[in-house]
Order: sequence, then C-alpha cells, then structure tokens
Amino acid sequence: MSVSDLFSKGGPAMWPLLTLSVLTVGTVFERCWFWGRILLREREVADRILETARSEWTNAGAIASKARDQPIGRFLAAPLKLETPDPELFRLALEAAAEEELSAMRKGDKLLEAVIALSPLLGLLGTVLGLIGSLGSIRIGQLGTDATAGVTLGIGEALISTATGLIVAIAALAFYRLFQGLVFAQAKLFRRAGNDLELLYRQLWAQQTAATAAPIAPSPSPTDAPPASAQGDV
Repeated sequence: MSVSDLFSKGGPAMWPLLTLSVLTVGTVFERCWFWGRILLREREVADRILETARSEWTNAGAIASKARDQPIGRFLAAPLKLETPDPELFRLALEAAAEEELSAMRKGDKLLEAVIALSPLLGLLGTVLGLIGSLGSIRIGQLGTDATAGVTLGIGEALISTATGLIVAIAALAFYRLFQGLVFAQAKLFRRAGNDLELLYRQLWAQQTAATAAPIAPSPSPTDAPPASAQGDV
C-alpha cells in the first residue's frame, strides 16, 4: 500500500496528523542539534572555570566569559561579572541564571506535549468517521448477505488513522522523555557547579571580611611619654 493509498483510505484526519508529524520531526532535529553541541563540552567548561576559581579567583570571570556559547558558561559567568557582591546577591544571580538557561533548554516541550495529546485523538476521530461511512450504507435487511461483504474492509481502512495517530504520539513521547532526562541532568550539573562556586566565593568573602575587620594596634605618640621632671623626681 502506497502513501497516497494510506491517505485516501485513512480519511481527512490523516492531513492534520501529517502536519503534527512534520512539526515533531522538525522539533526533534532542532533539539538534537542543540543538545549535541552542549553535551560535548559542558563538563570540560565547568571543571575549567571551577579550577580557575580555586587557584585564581580574579581570572575565573574571564574564563567563564569566553565560554558564553555554552549554557554552563553563561550560568557561571552571571555572578562572576558582579562587582564584589555579598553572598546572598551572588546566590540570587546563580538562581536567576539557572532558571533562564533551563527554560531555554525546555524549548519545544510544549509542542511535543501537544502532539502526544492530539495525535491519538485525531486518529480516533478518523476511525469514527470511517466507521460512520462504512456502517451508514448498511440496511438492517442486508445483514448477513453479500451486500455487507465490504464492511469488514471498510472497518480495516478506518483503523489506519488510529494506527497513524498512535505511531506519531509514541515517537513524540519517546523523544519528549529523552529531552526531559537531558534537562534534569543539566539541572543536576548546574546545582553541583553552582554550589561549588558559591562555596568558593563565601570562603573568599569570609577571608576578605576578616582581613578588613582585623584591629590595628595603635603606635605610641610622643604626647604619651611622661614629662622629664616626673622622671627626675622618681
């Protein structure tokens, strides 16, 4: 059975299913290209920024800025570009950057969710319409005669749209779960890298605060020395 025969026998529901399948394929290819670029360098970028922050904090911001083509680089660069923030502001910058990057990673999820929900319903609608057309031409007096021989074939053709809808929905669901798993893995990486960077900054902040608050011993002034007459009396 050719593709044109499938569309002619599947009924009018096959055309919206074709549209949904094209949208699904386009979204899957775009997301695969997006994730392919990220997964190849993310851990290398995160480890390089954290190692630089441990050895030379002032250079960590420059390293993170050079990796702004990666989500993890933009995430770690957000708090590092601030001018001596307090630890709470540093943490707030990390959380805001993480939320922005994770939202961008979920691009296309709403479309896949719509395809997963609509495809089986459209397939079922095509089957119902096909059954109405097949059974509508049968009269009660024709039951059990040769006039109903084509009904079985008509019912089989009506199920084509249901099978097509299920295939589209299953494919979309598989890639949707795959992309969701990648987003969860990125959230875990962001949490680990963000916690490590925040801990390093809090240690640096505590050291700077302790150095600033250290008391300075006053040097004796000439006026504090006892007068010469008092020394002679003694």
